[in-house]
Amino acid sequence: MPGIRVWRHVLVLTLLSPFAAQAQGVPRPAEFYFDQDAGVAAPIVAVPEQGDAAVAALMRLRERSRRDADRATAQLAHVAMAAGRTDTGQALYRELLGRPSLNGVSRPALAWNYGWDLYRSGEVEAALQQWSELVSGRLVKPAWAPPTLALALWRLDRKPEAVRWYAAAVRTEPALWRDPARLPALLPDWTEADRALLGEVLAAWAADPPPWP
Repeated sequence: MPGIRVWRHVLVLTLLSPFAAQAQGVPRPAEFYFDQDAGVAAPIVAVPEQGDAAVAALMRLRERSRRDADRATAQLAHVAMAAGRTDTGQALYRELLGRPSLNGVSRPALAWNYGWDLYRSGEVEAALQQWSELVSGRLVKPAWAPPTLALALWRLDRKPEAVRWYAAAVRTEPALWRDPARLPALLPDWTEADRALLGEVLAAWAADPPPWP
């Protein structure tokens, strides 16, 4: 695990740029979500290293490369949250999201990644906020949105909303999202536990499919 002194140094730097998030409700699902959104729904990677080596390389990029500094900061935020240093990771994400302009990384990609890191840290409500704002603030209808928002809403015991969002996935690709056996292939990067939860949403949808609209 990265050394305490290194993470303290990172946190001191990021706390110089505070950023306050605004709460926002979950939008109603649209009818279809066909956009693959490949430039957003993917990890942000600046260096291939792992662990302490990744932290050292990312710190160097942050300090020495204007072109790669933002991408390095985003990956460093992910590494911090994966290591259990959620305060540091959130400070890094907020540093980036609070800037008027970014270099080498898009704001939607940051929000998508930040949402997943919050979710994996157990902060499901905060994750849902990131994804909801991302879905509400763009013209595209991303394919990742229906299953992802359904998962978060189900975990928050907002089950009718979760089922309505899952129904959008089924409307979009009925041959794919009706069969629980397809979930591992459709969601290979999800944990088995999260796929099982989405399977519960699928079963609730199958038992009582909501009408559209």
